[in-house]
Amino acid sequence: MDSVFDELYKKYHHDVFQFLFYMVRNREQAEDLVQEVYIRVFKSYTRFEGKSSEKTWLFSIARNVAIDYFRKQKGWKDKLMEKFDWSTNQVKDDYPIPEEITIQKEEIQWIYKCLEYCTVDQRAVVILRFIHDLSIAETAKALGWTESKVKTTQHRSLKVIKKHMEAFYEKEGMHSEKVRVER
Repeated sequence: MDSVFDELYKKYHHDVFQFLFYMVRNREQAEDLVQEVYIRVFKSYTRFEGKSSEKTWLFSIARNVAIDYFRKQKGWKDKLMEKFDWSTNQVKDDYPIPEEITIQKEEIQWIYKCLEYCTVDQRAVVILRFIHDLSIAETAKALGWTESKVKTTQHRSLKVIKKHMEAFYEKEGMHSEKVRVER
């Protein structure tokens, strides 16, 4: 079991951390939640049936840990909205972004800011589908949903992001082609 656990940790630690960080927007809290995920993995690995990939199973556990965290918070909905203050520098990027994609980086930051207008479920879908590049089927398994629900939630979240991106462009007085937010 220890070697399996170690391999799971080495293979997916960064992905699980990144998912939780995007959910809670606090590095220290995300690190604590990663520990909670791996405690749950350690306790329940014998019940893992292999019906999904290990990565999908880990994201499912991570999602439940994040939900438990928000439920324990006083006024968790308000705190959740506060957690998505993307203007703070809570993430240190170990991979520098080339100067050529400065504009793209700026647009990505706007998209992250627009995530605050999405529900928790919509954020989870966006993070799993677009940041962690999970398929619709893998996302459905990770969230315990049907593929149809993932598609619907993804569609709605992209609609919300697009609406707020267009408003942001308008507010900033920027002339842009119609905002395209798609997979």
